[in-house]
Amino acid sequence: MFVGQKGDHWATHAADSTDIDSTRLVSAGKLRRYSGEGWRQLLDIKTQLANIRDMLRTVAGIWQSYRIMVEEKPDVVFTRGGFVSVPVALAARLRKIPYITHDADSVPSLANRIIARWAAKHAVALPAATYPYQPEKIVVTGIPVAAEFGPVSPDQKHAYRKELDLREYEQVVLVTGGGNGARALNMLAVANAKYLLTQFPDLAIVHFTGRSLKDETEKAYQQLALGGAHNRILVYDFVTDFYKYSGAADVIVARGGMSSLAEFALQKKACVLVPSPQLGWNVKNSATLARAGAVKELSEAQAEQPDRLGHTIGELLRDAKTRSALENALGNVAQPDATRAIVRLIIEVGSDRGL
Repeated sequence: MFVGQKGDHWATHAADSTDIDSTRLVSAGKLRRYSGEGWRQLLDIKTQLANIRDMLRTVAGIWQSYRIMVEEKPDVVFTRGGFVSVPVALAARLRKIPYITHDADSVPSLANRIIARWAAKHAVALPAATYPYQPEKIVVTGIPVAAEFGPVSPDQKHAYRKELDLREYEQVVLVTGGGNGARALNMLAVANAKYLLTQFPDLAIVHFTGRSLKDETEKAYQQLALGGAHNRILVYDFVTDFYKYSGAADVIVARGGMSSLAEFALQKKACVLVPSPQLGWNVKNSATLARAGAVKELSEAQAEQPDRLGHTIGELLRDAKTRSALENALGNVAQPDATRAIVRLIIEVGSDRGL
């Protein structure tokens, strides 16, 4: 039994897959907490009424989940940690069915922290010491990614460039804020483009802006006085063969989401991370990898300094030795067998119940 929520990549894939027998819906709610507001949020009537409503939804979800488990009789539950996990895991606890949590990021979700106490195992993406769970329950599995992501040899990198019409460029920098993009990161890339294109005359910038931010990013680039260098900036919103673009890159500029970083780790890419200060897990993911010497890290405030991001990228473009060290260190974090590791863990936990 797999538990995910709407918007979760795994859950969406599961719902569409012919390998899934059925999908079921249960009621769930979330706890609204606003960083920086402290006790003042307790006086916000609208917020507290929404929390009470969602608490009742969660209670209803426990009952619904309990009934589903009576019908389905699962041997083990695997949960991705969204808020819908709470009623399902608590129902599994009542039914004495073991469950496994999974953390893609370095900071466990609130849902996983709530249900952690009774979990049989915790599958995690980063080294065990990163997480606040009981050590004996932690299993480092990594994050399953698309099969197309894997080590990229120099020959494969050049093959990707040829296929993507990038073969004329000696160096390629890829910028991405994830599938939905990141406006602040987009504007930082624009602000540093002139420096990079001037310093590196054979460089192309391949920029993935996110689905809704392409037009404004293109307009920002057009306002730069770049002369003929404008044709060395390629802007995309979204593509289905992203692995080719990341595989073709020498340096990748990204936020700190572990799903993307797991892909870059498998490809052994040199990354410059500018984590979102509003996303605590972004910041901790980035800091954890930076301490391991696996990425270069700039805070958003540092990246806002004139040409600071450009200089950091430029240092990597000039220094193949440092770039190679980053590639290898991030590659050491990769878990190429993540899917099998998770499957083995599920079978192991469920074996006592006849799975």
